[in-house]
Amino acid sequence: MKFKSLALAAALLAALASPAAAQVKERVFKVGIGLSDDHPQALAVKRFNELLAQKSGGKLGAKLFASGTLGNDVTMTAALRGGTLEMTVPDSSTLVTLVKDFGVLNLPLAFANEREADAVLDSAFGQKLLAKLPEKGLVGLGFWENGFRHVTNSRRPIAKAEDLAGLKLRVIQNPLFIDSFSALGANATPMPFTELYSAMEQKAVDGQENPTATILASKFYEVQKHLVLSRHIYSAWVLLMSKKTWDSLSAEEQKLVTEAAREATLYERQTIRAFGDKALGELKKAGMQVTELPAAEQAKLREKLQPVVAKFSKEFGEDSTRELMAELDKARKK
Repeated sequence: MKFKSLALAAALLAALASPAAAQVKERVFKVGIGLSDDHPQALAVKRFNELLAQKSGGKLGAKLFASGTLGNDVTMTAALRGGTLEMTVPDSSTLVTLVKDFGVLNLPLAFANEREADAVLDSAFGQKLLAKLPEKGLVGLGFWENGFRHVTNSRRPIAKAEDLAGLKLRVIQNPLFIDSFSALGANATPMPFTELYSAMEQKAVDGQENPTATILASKFYEVQKHLVLSRHIYSAWVLLMSKKTWDSLSAEEQKLVTEAAREATLYERQTIRAFGDKALGELKKAGMQVTELPAAEQAKLREKLQPVVAKFSKEFGEDSTRELMAELDKARKK
């Protein structure tokens, strides 16, 4: 009798668990990124895979394809829209051609620190941006941190704003970045990230701009001598899934993916900040000469970039710009 009771209880538990379990099929999402497989972004994708497996009883997973093996940010985002790739993590600036409002996140010198960035990206405003993606064939699962961008070059140290003039700098394939560095007197050269190292090695460009974590992980110190901590633009990534993939998931699978993405987002931000703190010391050890712009020179950058901010605030949408500034104001008052 005892055995029958245990068997019955087990059967009842199985019956209760089966509806949700039945909604979860074995799936592995391909995730393409342009960065190396030891970069914090890649580590966060691997963490996302672990979280998916834990939450789904091993049925769901995410397979990382790093170092641009599946393309660059632009081509991989297009592949998601076409349904030939499941996931990628592009810079938010890549999405401006699809949803112009994303551009406000990159307005020069908008953010003062990471706390402000978190407050804005996790606010209703950040969610409103992500909600614009499904009609473009994409689903935004969270904002990951790339970080504050800094300029490197192989020609000379940058000690004042005028030192940027005449440098040929690779920038993201985005009009805001092109206009920003043109306003600072540099020769802004748009180029996919996957082509950047060889372009600097061959002296096709003098330098580039990226956060310290990317500069270290991509070994740019091998072909760049000078780094200035310019903090000219804050850069975020967007964890994306193809809407075609998302729509093929059951409600339970979507729930598990959303939960895993939320936890992976927190992990990514912690990881990249810790890595970034160490990166500066490692870059100095590797022989890079590091300068920091004094407050007066930072003010000159702001002045030179003011026309660019005014122009792109209109282009990206004055309503979105106002919402961004309102969220920043809230964050600064806390």
